[in-house]
Amino acid sequence: MATEGGGKEMNEIKTQFTTREGLYKLLPHSEYSRPNRVPFNSQGSNPVRVSFVNLNDQSGNGDRLCFNVGRELYFYIYKGVRKAADLSKPIDKRIYKGTQPTCHDFNHLTATAESVSLLVGFSAGQVQLIDPIKKETSKLFNEERLIDKSRVTCVKWVPGSESLFLVAHSSGNMYLYNVEHTCGTTAPHYQLLKQGESFAVHTCKSKSTRNPLLKWTVGEGALNEFAFSPDGKFLACVSQDGFLRVFSFDSVELHGTMKSYFGGLLCVCWSPDGKYIVTGGEDDLVTVWSFVDCRVIARGHGHKSWVSVVAFDPYTTSVEESDPMEFSGSDEDFQDLLHFGRDRANSTQSRLSKRNSTDSRPVSVTYRFGSVGQDTQLCLWDLTEDILFPHQPLSRARTHTNVMNATSPPAGSNGNSVTTPGNSVPPPLPRSNSLPHSAVSNAGSKSSVMDGAIASGVSKFATLSLHDRKERHHEKDHKRNHSMGHISSKSSDKLNLVTKTKTDPAKTLGTPLCPRMEDVPLLEPLICKKIAHERLTVLIFLEDCIVTACQEGFICTWGRPGKVVIIASQVSHPPGSI
Repeated sequence: MATEGGGKEMNEIKTQFTTREGLYKLLPHSEYSRPNRVPFNSQGSNPVRVSFVNLNDQSGNGDRLCFNVGRELYFYIYKGVRKAADLSKPIDKRIYKGTQPTCHDFNHLTATAESVSLLVGFSAGQVQLIDPIKKETSKLFNEERLIDKSRVTCVKWVPGSESLFLVAHSSGNMYLYNVEHTCGTTAPHYQLLKQGESFAVHTCKSKSTRNPLLKWTVGEGALNEFAFSPDGKFLACVSQDGFLRVFSFDSVELHGTMKSYFGGLLCVCWSPDGKYIVTGGEDDLVTVWSFVDCRVIARGHGHKSWVSVVAFDPYTTSVEESDPMEFSGSDEDFQDLLHFGRDRANSTQSRLSKRNSTDSRPVSVTYRFGSVGQDTQLCLWDLTEDILFPHQPLSRARTHTNVMNATSPPAGSNGNSVTTPGNSVPPPLPRSNSLPHSAVSNAGSKSSVMDGAIASGVSKFATLSLHDRKERHHEKDHKRNHSMGHISSKSSDKLNLVTKTKTDPAKTLGTPLCPRMEDVPLLEPLICKKIAHERLTVLIFLEDCIVTACQEGFICTWGRPGKVVIIASQVSHPPGSI
């Protein structure tokens, strides 16, 4: 092992680390990469991304792994901590010409041992639907680049839907597609559906239904990532203008906003119960934002460069019950809790939900999340009660400001009964932390709700004048001083789409949008370890391991304490090496 410090050099790669749970260990024989294992020359290429899916087959080895490296896309059986990776036999491999894959996402709802739907976004703006098991390419969206010519930054299936998916671009636009519809042979014409602070949503104006169903224009500069809440009802977006914006997905309402301390925001994730959102970006910080209170509650400083991925660990989030608890939800919710109780992550989520629905003495909760960055470091963080509720009595009555669709807590409650994205039926967590499932009970309704909203949208919402946004020229993504000079104008904490005069970022500093460093708790990482030679681009928490990846194209598996299976050939592997 590369030791924790002492006489060793600071830039030595770590192969294990210890937390309160025990020892996490890198498993060299569970490393995935291109078959030749040669480090990829990543200059000028798009970030390596990883997606997981479980095919629910009877063999007990249903996990599948997809990753992109340069112009190549690979699809493997993922053996995790159990067996060594066999790189000689990818299930599917694709090499693209003239464009590069940038992101991808599996449909967990429709995946079977015989077929799986994988969306792949590309640097030239197209989105491909493929089945790597059948080795089929079924459809290509935005093929002629008539909808958007800029790079796809994020693509995800809408939770609970078999056909709807959302695509974000570096243009700052997002588009809602239906796999059953075509994209048309001409550029789409749009009609305003909804306009608000810093965003506008348009429907596609066409005689016959075509893609895209909706066009979202959000903020200034690239829209770097979005994430659905655990119940699929809310959408968190982070942009190059440094803003987190949280929307109600169905009603297209802005729920709340936050501004980075400096520069663009690059990544975003939700806590398993939907109560907190964590972002990372060019200010080298992780920022924790309360969904209920719509405010920054903590920042974490441990990285020495831009933070590229943040993710919650649902398997290590701990709930300690101080008193016997009674479930206060409906019978239907209770049955769903029993149904999902087999998975530890969902059990944790259930207990988090119970914690916030009881009038008895609250339980103690600690949220675990992680981050990786361009500094090649992995940081793990604990979000504890003293940070979440500083100096507050247990029977506190909390004030809710700027919270749309929130209900006031009854007198004498602990103030946590406000509806949050995780407080309904706790959904099953997928193998990939990037796309939370919605509850099974919502599986059949999401598509109809969205399609209904689209069908009735023009008459329901079109009460504002149409404003066509000018073409933006913010293609220089991720430049350290880019965002500071390109922040939208601000008046009374509201962004204005129409007037785009630049404003001094210092005007947001010290406001609820962006509190000063001394005004919020500063978290220190539990561990902060250099684990790669190149910048890190992937962090996914699985039940028995943590998965990371770097820009050289190596996908690494870190066995959790007590979960490591000794592989015979692993014993002779020299300690401290990768």
